[in-house]
Amino acid sequence: MLKPIRTRLAIAALTAALLPTAALAQTDAILGTWQTTDGNLVIEVYDAGQSYAARMLHGALVVEADGTTFKKDTMNPDPALRSRSLEGIDFVSGLTWDSSDNRWEDGRIYQAATGQTASARVTIEGDTLNLRAYRGTPLAGRTIAFQRRAN
Repeated sequence: MLKPIRTRLAIAALTAALLPTAALAQTDAILGTWQTTDGNLVIEVYDAGQSYAARMLHGALVVEADGTTFKKDTMNPDPALRSRSLEGIDFVSGLTWDSSDNRWEDGRIYQAATGQTASARVTIEGDTLNLRAYRGTPLAGRTIAFQRRAN
């Protein structure tokens, strides 16, 4: 009788110990290098402490026609930032994991082409990251699909 109780306790303890690890693995699924399905933008999603953020690495959307020179942030509402390069700037910030909805929410996305910001949230399905940008309601937003890249 004592042996089955010990076995059950050991299984319960092991299960309890592994739950935080599984949750952490799920929240960190967003980390890594991602490329739009059309190949026009490569981003890196990283842990920014209390949230997740993404920076632009390269691609046709952020480089000039020569393919190597990064575009400037000419549409930025802050005149002091209009001469900065788009290389490596954080364009998504503040994403936090919401386990009840199984997605990252409460983020902000900076749209360099217009100089505007919008709300952002992310879902992952397999090796596809879906970044939804919206103002007001997510239903009125736009989704950009990214594929995970091997590092």
